[in-house]
Amino acid sequence: MNKTENVRLVGQTASAGFQIGVRRTLPISPEQAWAFLTSSEGLKLWIGTVSFRKLKEGETFTSDEGITGQFRVVKPPRQIRLKWGKIGWDKPSTLQIRLISDKSDRTTISFHQENLDHPGIREQMKLHWEDVLTAVREKTSYSVNHNEEMNTYE
Repeated sequence: MNKTENVRLVGQTASAGFQIGVRRTLPISPEQAWAFLTSSEGLKLWIGTVSFRKLKEGETFTSDEGITGQFRVVKPPRQIRLKWGKIGWDKPSTLQIRLISDKSDRTTISFHQENLDHPGIREQMKLHWEDVLTAVREKTSYSVNHNEEMNTYE
């Protein structure tokens, strides 16, 4: 066996294809973050325009923008896990959104996506989730001067 047979690309896992994680800490409570992310305005950022009123486990959706999925775990105000796919993808990915907080006025919003087919999709989704978190910050009316941090992790 030569050395190149064991080389993995950035974000590649042994069993789940490619993955990406992006997180940002905002000066809002987990309840405020949850309320925004599950509002029609917030959903539009990460799913698109959908007709359902409440996230619930087992609920399937197709947004006007062509995002499809099914909610697997919904634990307010901490976690959402779902199948998430785009038109043209061979298979859906797994998306997990976590709201992490040890203070009532500061919450880290984390998007972790796995089962991505290749590095190009991984990079595309990295940019997408960074844009989503920037929009969440802007729409929750907080500026960069509020001690927020954005991190991308492998």
